[in-house]
Amino acid sequence: MPEQRRIGYRWHLRTVMAQRNLWKSTELVPLLRARGVNLSESQVYRLVTGTPERIPARTFAALCDILDCTPNELFEPVVEMRAAATANAPARSEDLGITPRSPIARRIRLVPEDQDQKE
Repeated sequence: MPEQRRIGYRWHLRTVMAQRNLWKSTELVPLLRARGVNLSESQVYRLVTGTPERIPARTFAALCDILDCTPNELFEPVVEMRAAATANAPARSEDLGITPRSPIARRIRLVPEDQDQKE
């Protein structure tokens, strides 16, 4: 099966903060503000606890300055290998014996034996 190369990354801001004895995201707010980066407490919290999809270069540089670290310590690119297609999965539901607009399970009615003879 052919494989597709996919690039991901790991965000280590929380770990680097802990190494520098910064335990709360609210402690970063005034430090960022002193460097001209005005973020709300909730924005900083998401930056610390989550993995950002985009981060402005000015914010990234301010974090490196505050934490006295390099960008490589905060941001670690990783290569993820993933399969390009699923293994031998049928392309259509008909290949599994399922026809469109027909239920897979059918409702049945159980009739006691003595009632069956009366009908």
